[in-house]
Amino acid sequence: MNTNTINKKTVSLNLISYLKSLIQLMKPRVMSLVIFTCAVGLLTSPNQIPLIDSLICIFFVTVGAGAAGALNMWYEADLDSLMTRTCLRPIPTGKVSKDNALIFGVVLSIVSVIGLYYFSNFLSATLLFITIAFYVFVYTIWLKRKTPQNIVIGGASGALPPVIGWTIATNSLSLEPITFFLIIFYWTPSHFWALSLYKAKDYAKAKIPMLPITNGVEETKKKIFVYSLFMLPIVIIPYAIGFTGKLFLGVSLILTLYYNYICYDLLKFKKNKFELKKAQKVFAYSIFYLFLLFVLFLVDQLIK
Repeated sequence: MNTNTINKKTVSLNLISYLKSLIQLMKPRVMSLVIFTCAVGLLTSPNQIPLIDSLICIFFVTVGAGAAGALNMWYEADLDSLMTRTCLRPIPTGKVSKDNALIFGVVLSIVSVIGLYYFSNFLSATLLFITIAFYVFVYTIWLKRKTPQNIVIGGASGALPPVIGWTIATNSLSLEPITFFLIIFYWTPSHFWALSLYKAKDYAKAKIPMLPITNGVEETKKKIFVYSLFMLPIVIIPYAIGFTGKLFLGVSLILTLYYNYICYDLLKFKKNKFELKKAQKVFAYSIFYLFLLFVLFLVDQLIK
């Protein structure tokens, strides 16, 4: 094998590695949630658009979510380097420079908003712009390092993708997509506070004012339980406004009551060695719970 061939392979491998790092900047796990919830919003709307148009629009919403993730990692690179959960991200490991991450995030933001406007409508593009701006400027830059309410208020950005999916198909807002927003918005605090309980040392090291650090473990567990209870009236709203049927109502209530139970189970343990495991259980179930709620929206619409 000659030197030129080796050099070409090296360049190719380096390029592939760099592209993988850029994808990691976009927070693929978050993007998968965006794709799913946006698709649910689009598919449950009363208007149907061609498949190719749907896929293109969801793609641009996903790119917008990735842009927000990249800009978040750019701004929080110093914090990420201190936490075991985030220290292997592309910027702390030197795989991507901060400047390149910033440029990447800004370019993706512009492309995603303009692309969605071109292939969809002004309302959807505006909501995507608000989603990115809120996540970057309100949550990441303003709230994250200043208040334990960061995740409560910041959760609004994560709750918008299914609303955007709805507006892509309808070019309008109504009560139905607002129920998507409320479900994710009120689900977010208990989900992330459960994570912060068993990652409290990480957050303390990075001096991020998450609730367990500022208000203590017991207060955090109380808030987790209270927010899980908020989900009971929230999951009833879609049925109450005629958006969903009895299947959604019945199954969602069962799922929510079990969520209430495991959050209460976490609450009643006082500095027990099983406390962290129970926080992990709440965190893991919360992901499964949200996924099933949105699956139920789809199933309910299919059997109507």
